[in-house]
This record gives sequence, C-alpha cells and structure tokens, in this order.
Amino acid sequence: MRPPRKPTGKAPIPPPKLGRRQARAGQRAAASTNPHPARSAATTGKEPQRIAKLLARAGVASRREIERMIEDRRIAIDGIAIETPATLLISLKGVTVDGKPVAAPEPTRLFLYNKPKGLLTAERDPKGRPTIYDRLPPGLPRVMPVGRLDLNTEGLLLLTTDGEFKRQLELPATGVERIYRARAYGNVTQEQLESLIDGIEIEGVRYGPIDANMERRTGANVWIMMKLREGKNREVRRVLEYLDLEVSRLIRVAYGPFELGELEPGDVGEILQHQLVAFRKTLKAPKA
Repeated sequence: MRPPRKPTGKAPIPPPKLGRRQARAGQRAAASTNPHPARSAATTGKEPQRIAKLLARAGVASRREIERMIEDRRIAIDGIAIETPATLLISLKGVTVDGKPVAAPEPTRLFLYNKPKGLLTAERDPKGRPTIYDRLPPGLPRVMPVGRLDLNTEGLLLLTTDGEFKRQLELPATGVERIYRARAYGNVTQEQLESLIDGIEIEGVRYGPIDANMERRTGANVWIMMKLREGKNREVRRVLEYLDLEVSRLIRVAYGPFELGELEPGDVGEILQHQLVAFRKTLKAPKA
C-alpha cells in the first residue's frame, strides 16, 4: 500500500443521529449478539481494551485522530456508530471505519526516513505546501510519523505502521532520547550550554534537562550537539534563541538507538524485526 493519497475533498456523510428510544433499541440489539467485553474476556482470556487503542494498534490512525473520527461518527460496531473512544473491546470484529471493516493488526513495522528541509510532517497542508507524504518513496505501507520535525528541520524521522507504538515513543514518560545537531550564529559559552542540564523555563514553558555541548566553531557560526527526552514543539530552536543564537540549520541525528547514519535525504530504511522487538523490551510502559 502506498502512503496516504491526497484527499478528494469529499467528507464522508455521517450516519443520522438516533432518538433516545432508537439508540436504546440499537444498543440492546447489539448487546444480544455481542456480549459485554468483560464477559467475553472471561471465556476468551483476552483483556478488554479501549477501541481507540485497538484501532491505533491496527494502524488506522493515531489515538488523537481516532478520537476525532469517533466524534464525527465514522466508526461503528455492527453498524451502530460509537460515541466514546473509551469503548471497551477484546477484538475489532464487527468494527468498521467509514463503512469498511478493519483488518486485524499486522506485526509492527518501523522505518527510518531522512526528512529533507522544506517538507511538513503532516498528511496534508491547507496552504498547499509539500508534505512528507508527497515525497515518500512508493511501496511503503500506511505509515505515521513519530513526533514531528518542523518545516525547516531535517534529519531522522521515524515512521511506523502502529499508532499505539507511535504514541509510546512520543510520550516524555517513556524517556526516549532525541539527539540534534544545530548550526547557529552568535556567541555562546560551554558553561551556558551546560546550564541547560538543569532544565529551563521560557515564557512560562518548562523544558526538561538538555545535555548540550559545543562541537566546533566555524567563523561566526557554532555547531552544537543537544540531547533531550521531551521533544516539545520547537524545543531546540526556542532554547537556542533564548541564548541569543540564530539557528541556521537543525538536524535530528538520532531517536533512541536509531541513527541517521549514511541515509541520504529522502531515503527510507526499515528496522529489522528482531531489532525492533529488542528495542520495545527496553521501553518504559506508558500509562493507558
């Protein structure tokens, strides 16, 4: 399957809203054919999970996107639109998205992408600017980016088929390290950079510890290596601008144990399954 195509502009027509009596009748009918997940779990041995989590695991979309789809009544169980992402299920049997059955989840896949400068990390842009999906090579399955790199940031972007894995990698509580190299114009001392290890607050936003070191100076520019575990929006740029530095180039070179290496701009490489399995065992379990 190729990466998501550009939208056609035709939004799906939501099912009509039911009156209270109709809704109750539909729920009773659904309950007669599908027993409560907790009861089903007693006989199958499977633990019920939130539908948003199951759909994310199946690669339908991220949890946040699934919640929006539920609000738009695009997701149904046995033809009845669900109303909350907290709905508990033990499987995706009978679940449809836009009227189409959801396939069982396949093994998680993880790709490394060297994002070029000038691309948005988004599926589409209202302003018509190019996105990563316009440039990804053909033949990839449906993938979701892990976190974001802004328009002018380049380098390593992880892509996964598993929305739940995506969420786990993005959570600050998971503690996955990100490494950036920044070229900036201005004067800064190693002592100033080392002070970032205690974290910093900028305009009411608290940024966690950053391990920053000066690599080299070339004329009026300095190259800085920065390691952090939160990855807030534009964190590296904001912190360096706070130090009166003007960032002219920003490259993410690593995310966890995965490195950019010799991957050329625009190219994609896939992590082997045994490497992915070993890495997942090292992750802290996020809260549900």
